[in-house]
Amino acid sequence: MFDPERFKTNSLYLHTNGVSVMRVLAAAFNAVEAGEAVKKYLYENPLPVARRVFAFGLGKAACAMTLALANETDLTGSLIITKHASPLDLKPVTVIEGDHPIPGNSSLGAGTAALDFLSQLQQDDLLVCLISGGGSALMTAPRIPLTDLQSLTSALLACGARIDETNILRRHLDSLKGGGVVRHANGARVISLLLSDVVGDALEAIASGPTAPDPTTCADALAIIEKYDLKNKIPASILPALVETLKPDDPIFSRVQNTVIASNEIALHAAQVQAQQEGFQVQVIRADLQGEASVLGRSFALQLKESLTGMPRPFCLLAGGEATVTLRHGLALKSDGKGGRNQEFALAAVDTLAGLKDVMLISIATDGEDGPTDAAGAVVTGESAQRAESLGMSAAGHLARNDAYSFFEALGDLVHTGPSGTNVNDLVLCFAF
Repeated sequence: MFDPERFKTNSLYLHTNGVSVMRVLAAAFNAVEAGEAVKKYLYENPLPVARRVFAFGLGKAACAMTLALANETDLTGSLIITKHASPLDLKPVTVIEGDHPIPGNSSLGAGTAALDFLSQLQQDDLLVCLISGGGSALMTAPRIPLTDLQSLTSALLACGARIDETNILRRHLDSLKGGGVVRHANGARVISLLLSDVVGDALEAIASGPTAPDPTTCADALAIIEKYDLKNKIPASILPALVETLKPDDPIFSRVQNTVIASNEIALHAAQVQAQQEGFQVQVIRADLQGEASVLGRSFALQLKESLTGMPRPFCLLAGGEATVTLRHGLALKSDGKGGRNQEFALAAVDTLAGLKDVMLISIATDGEDGPTDAAGAVVTGESAQRAESLGMSAAGHLARNDAYSFFEALGDLVHTGPSGTNVNDLVLCFAF
């Protein structure tokens, strides 16, 4: 379980209400703790009797989810593909650390291991899949060379494509995505428990839907390439390799059950309840944040500023979802700056909140890892702009080069939690005290 002290930064540490804010954050994270979510599901939904039971964990929360299953069920075998492996008192088990966010050789090896693991299944077996965010990159069995898949993924990350759009392309290029695990399960019954890291909890988008039917088509994949003008910027192997995936009416899914057991909505509700207990008037703004992080950050800061005249203090505004970042200078100069979508969201709020008394905005990734950094997110207050100016920094300058990390690092207002073991999108919390 997450201790509130795990969220401490300079602004939270020094602020009178910092402990209350940390308790709100901890409540949100603990409500979607991966192992507890599996345990709760199994208590309410006992597994059917099967000759043999196998576990396949995929994603950032795979270790905790698989261990929770093993504590309740005797397993014949288990395979875990994750980003950060944790010690497991579990046998038999194979644990593989894949690459993220861009698939690499380890991800390719994980895909080979998954195909081998699935090949042992028979019709009277039960396969329990424990799927969470990150699985799309951590495991791959591509129909194109790995280097070409890496180029495509990098291009999609740089142009600001949403994760659901990226995963449409992944599904149509990979034999284990878009229902591919079910295809290779040899008719075994499949129960898939999912932690949703996508807006709207679309099953086909979570880890690119290894056990879910795919309602999208190759035409949808091509439309994304056209939308972001990528046709001449990606390898020539991509377009010919696109193939159709398993669709919702395919009879193969008659033996498959997919259930979302933790989501951003659950985390938001827990934050709302805790904030109310801390004495805040609470308003959940939205649970479907998508779009450019810098635009959303300014918009949210403006909404907080405007709410100061219409809502009595103390109050809290909450939102969830996942923004994207378009690199200002493209891939060639991406080393200009460092950061992630939550840090950029927060950075874009700095100037709008400048000078406001007793306000705070926090944007944080529930997996504890914001983009390619060691921070989960960042904290902004009405004093952030002035503190930055005293250090010779401006929010606008750092935003222009996608360099949120160094800005908040200098202020001591990066939020470091370490890998959380869960993954249900991002949270935005705005406070007026």
